[in-house]
Amino acid sequence: MLGVDILIFVTLGTQDKQFKRLLDAVEKLEIDEKIIAQTGSTDYVSNKMEIHRYLTSDEFLKYMQDARVVITHAGVGTLIQGLKLKKKMIVAARKKKYKEHVNNHQEQILKTFADDGYIIPIENLDDLPNLINVDFKPKQYKSNKQNFIKLLSKEIDNLVSK
Repeated sequence: MLGVDILIFVTLGTQDKQFKRLLDAVEKLEIDEKIIAQTGSTDYVSNKMEIHRYLTSDEFLKYMQDARVVITHAGVGTLIQGLKLKKKMIVAARKKKYKEHVNNHQEQILKTFADDGYIIPIENLDDLPNLINVDFKPKQYKSNKQNFIKLLSKEIDNLVSK
């Protein structure tokens, strides 16, 4: 299974909440490429995707390396790994209103990475078919660690003050 030529890799991370909305959008794609999905805690049955709840670090890295495009949640770890590999990533934020996360911090992450030219953000998941073949080269990754720490600290302060 590892080392396929044309591959779309979908990863939802290991969050303990469901993110079925993103998988539903991928399921609707009309493409002939192999789709591997790492779904974590999201229960999903697909006729189109090869589903793995969890992958080893080596499997995850191999699928990420082999992917033509990565479709993912706005998790910093996944984003940084994809950027280091210079991957085209289509990224959706998990949202509190759908009970996909405890807050909306992924929307801030999505905006920051998109504004910096690193990812293709997707707000409306119905737009996925239009984005899958968009020609996009991510900007060369440069750590923005200090700014991120400031944003994260602000978000933590907001949560603590509620």
